[in-house]
Amino acid sequence: MDVDTFLITVYVLVDTFCQTHLPPEPHRPGPAPALSRSEVLTLAIFGQWMKFASEQDFYRYAERHLRPYFPTLPHRSQDHRLLRRHQAALAQFALYLAEQLGRGPVACDVLDVAPAPVRNAKRRGRGWLAGEANIGFSLRLGWFAGFRVLTAVSLEGVITGWGVAPASTNERSLAETLIACRAHPDPRLPSVGTPVATYLADSGFAGEDYEAHLAATYGVTLVATPQRGSRRRWPKPVRRWAARHRQIVETVIGRLLHAFGLERERPHTLAGFQARLAARVALHNLCCWLNRQRGRPLLAVANLITW
Repeated sequence: MDVDTFLITVYVLVDTFCQTHLPPEPHRPGPAPALSRSEVLTLAIFGQWMKFASEQDFYRYAERHLRPYFPTLPHRSQDHRLLRRHQAALAQFALYLAEQLGRGPVACDVLDVAPAPVRNAKRRGRGWLAGEANIGFSLRLGWFAGFRVLTAVSLEGVITGWGVAPASTNERSLAETLIACRAHPDPRLPSVGTPVATYLADSGFAGEDYEAHLAATYGVTLVATPQRGSRRRWPKPVRRWAARHRQIVETVIGRLLHAFGLERERPHTLAGFQARLAARVALHNLCCWLNRQRGRPLLAVANLITW
């Protein structure tokens, strides 16, 4: 798919979604924004490809090549304000695509946590996100300063929900918050997605008391790999099945971190980070949707566009 076809496809999908699933944009005092909601979402999604080294690099590309499609393209700072304003719409579009793709023949979500560093952990000073991001540990990075991103992924690789917390947050607390908000939706957390009865997770989420608590409180089954030293033992076929499906969420997180640039995100505000994370999730699900339309494997993202 060439770039122009991809961009037009994204805009048509986004605009159709905005007109059919979202209320009209509220009237605000002052001059009208330079870009419509559909245009803001399209630019946000398109700008997450790893081809662009930074937001400034993407905006230079947009000014040179995308003016015919966005003739009223404003200054980058105004585009950032519009992006933060439409953060919830981005999350809703990403989850709309997940609903269109479905969870496949087995309704089960795989849970895992990705580290999202926002600055060098060894730097002095409070940084831009003091009180919101902090220092935590990850097997991928070691000690890092930033956020933990909990991701719920279907067995086919579609992101069905996500959440963000400071890096020091316990994985079990993150998972319970997502499950609770799915059972009792909270408008402040539009990204959690729809409920499912079964979750698969790694040993970081395991614990007999914790699993029993989730079953009694929310009616869900958490299948988590037993921790070392646990009295529970899984048969070899079960361990292989869990490892095979756990690899799917590892692949998806790798795409978010590397192909879509989450690992090099350096936000100044929490709202900006959440908006760009929603754009990355929307881009991932959009690529899965396009691959299904073309009869390709859902996760064949790297060669979807001919740059």
